[in-house]
Amino acid sequence: MTLRALYDLAAPAKLNLFLHVVGRRADGYHLLQSAFVLIDWADTLHLEVRADGRLQRHDLAAALPADDLCLRAARALQQAAGCALGADISIDKQLPWGAGLGGGSSDAATTLLGLNRLWGLRWPRQRLLELAATLGADVPFFVGGRNAFVEGIGERLTPLALPRAWYAVAKPAASLATAAIFACPLLKRDGAAAILAGFLADASPAGAPSGDGLDRIVQGFGRNDLQPAAEQLCDEVAQAAAWLQARYGNSRMTGSGSAVFARAGTGDQPVATFPAASLPPGWVGRMCRSLDQHPLADWAG
Repeated sequence: MTLRALYDLAAPAKLNLFLHVVGRRADGYHLLQSAFVLIDWADTLHLEVRADGRLQRHDLAAALPADDLCLRAARALQQAAGCALGADISIDKQLPWGAGLGGGSSDAATTLLGLNRLWGLRWPRQRLLELAATLGADVPFFVGGRNAFVEGIGERLTPLALPRAWYAVAKPAASLATAAIFACPLLKRDGAAAILAGFLADASPAGAPSGDGLDRIVQGFGRNDLQPAAEQLCDEVAQAAAWLQARYGNSRMTGSGSAVFARAGTGDQPVATFPAASLPPGWVGRMCRSLDQHPLADWAG
């Protein structure tokens, strides 16, 4: 039976437990190292097949740019597969823009995974990953479906088994564009590279991350090399870091946006509730739980 629609597809956010800038390629792309963890703050997508080949997006919450990344992903898949079908793509946008949470990339990945099934393409994950790499640095991670140690420009993924954890995430009113951060003279572009074995050893002496090990990762292992530049460009990044530090004893910027997170425990409940009522005007945030895998992780082989 041919599918006509897929509803309530999650596009979860991610956090960078650390982010090192370790070099720059001749084409200008920066070489990165990071550990990405999926969290349960997410956008929701609905896909409906169109027989006329057209691709149309419908915004159910915040308005997106006319030609956003999920439309570009749909178009790339349609052209690469030679597919005559189209789709109506409806997005309930809950993740803030300019936060460094990977919202646009996650929407694109969920679009690829969903249309692969809706259109009956049956592409294997590796083929989707190759297409994802042409769309943006974070898209392959979300298509990969697992928490990962990430290298290169985002295309080299080593799956990581991390314990479930709570993360308090705060995004100030101001947003930051990735290009502005990478253009900042304050950005250090030749940080010392880490290796996966060192990351795991820091996480736990036995090599398997534990709750205490995650504390050391967030508080002691590595850094976000983009944070000094981001704080120079946007005072609210430093304010958000201080706001979380005061409540949870740790904080770090995630990705290349203005959002900051703090680890808040690994038990059944966080060590402290998220005081949403205390957020400054215009800020958004919530207590998030990490995910073991992407909700659509099994949608590609």
